[in-house]
Amino acid sequence: MLEALDASVLPLLERAYAAFGYLGVLLAMTIESAAIPVPSELILPLAGFSVARGVSEPLTGQPWSYWGAVIAGVTGNTLGSLIAYGVGAFGGRPLLERYGRYILISTHDLDAADRHFRRWGDVTVFASRMLPIVRTFISVPAGIARMPLWRFLLFSILGAIPWVMLLVWGGMVLGEHWTDLKHDLKGLDYLVAGAIVAGVGLFIWRHLRAR
Repeated sequence: MLEALDASVLPLLERAYAAFGYLGVLLAMTIESAAIPVPSELILPLAGFSVARGVSEPLTGQPWSYWGAVIAGVTGNTLGSLIAYGVGAFGGRPLLERYGRYILISTHDLDAADRHFRRWGDVTVFASRMLPIVRTFISVPAGIARMPLWRFLLFSILGAIPWVMLLVWGGMVLGEHWTDLKHDLKGLDYLVAGAIVAGVGLFIWRHLRAR
């Protein structure tokens, strides 16, 4: 299923980069960071491949540059993260307070999340920006916990910079084999997904046991 998603997303990215250049990178990363599963492991290495080929960037008329792609990626990450944070703060929080008990989320759980993000939010957001899957969704719980916005933005940007730089650089180095980077990271995807499933299972088990 993931391979089918990648196969459908890739032609859209190629057309977006050909038409909009850096703006295409920015828009794709905004979508990815707004909790919509468009993998940055495709978005950014493809931008790096554009740099490696030296093709003309349509907005500037100059060849694609490494730092241009990185700035576009980090900016898109920040915009998408803000959207997801807002959804969590102004949509998710009220819904969970009212209906959370139906999915085993209590007021106690929300209070615990608030305490976690007050104490460990900086580290959580920073580290999550460098993990597949988690990086896409961390903004929503940060918003639900009402993590101070300035801290959320600061550590989100700091975490996004090395991730974006690494993937754009990987696309440059690998050249026409840039898609190998996505396959190389697949093992990490499965590891993170497994940890998430295990965490959700433990959460459900503890709550059912408590009841």
